[in-house]
Parts: sequence; structure tokens; C-alpha cells
Amino acid sequence: MKAETPRIHVIAGVIYNFDKDKVLIARRPQHVHQGGLWEFPGGKVIRGEASYSALCRELREELAINVTRASPLLSENYNYPEKKIQLECWEVTSFTGQAMGNEGQEIAWVPLDELENFRFPAANKSILAQITLA
Repeated sequence: MKAETPRIHVIAGVIYNFDKDKVLIARRPQHVHQGGLWEFPGGKVIRGEASYSALCRELREELAINVTRASPLLSENYNYPEKKIQLECWEVTSFTGQAMGNEGQEIAWVPLDELENFRFPAANKSILAQITLA
């Protein structure tokens, strides 16, 4: 009998600019799962780490920003053929610092109504639906 693949807990942030009309997205490196697609920045939650702490840590590591205000947006499980994830997404409405691709990744501030022009991983569809409802 094959052992169940453990679910990977992933945290992501929908980061709004000061005017709340654009969000920050990042391109995934080519060599990783879903490489070349755009995503909402974040990463893996360390076992025992609180979600908000994980969000702050990941965005500081990846983008050199410090989250000062964030609230939960959604949490759902998603199954890719090769892995299972628990995706938890937060809306980041205030931060300090100048966002930059600290890990060499391309980043872009994109108007909400232009997000449809970017290719995202399938697990991000629910996030896109939530933030583009208006």
C-alpha cells in the first residue's frame, strides 16, 4: 500500500499598493513546480509556525518588506497530480519597505483588472476570483 503524500502548507499574500488599485505578483523560477507562472508571493509554513508569522517571514525573505497589516482571505486544499497543498492566503494592506525580488525573481505591480492577462498556477484561481469580484 502506497503511503499518503503529505499536504504542504503554503502561505501567500495578496499585497496591495498604497492606493489599493494594484497588487504585487512574482514570477516563479523556471526550475520549480509550476515554473514560469506568476503567483502571489509567499512560501512554505514551517511546522508549528503561526500563519501570520509565516506570512511575515516569507514576505520579508522574498520581497524585503515588513507586513504591518494583514487579514485572512481564504484557506483551501488543492491537489495537483504530483503534490497536495493547503493554500492559505492573506490580504496585505500595509507594509514598510520597498518591494524587490530578493531571490532574483521578477515582480510586478499589476492593476486588478489586468490580472487575467497573467498565467497563474491552478491553485490561485480561487484567490483571483475573490480579489477581482468588485
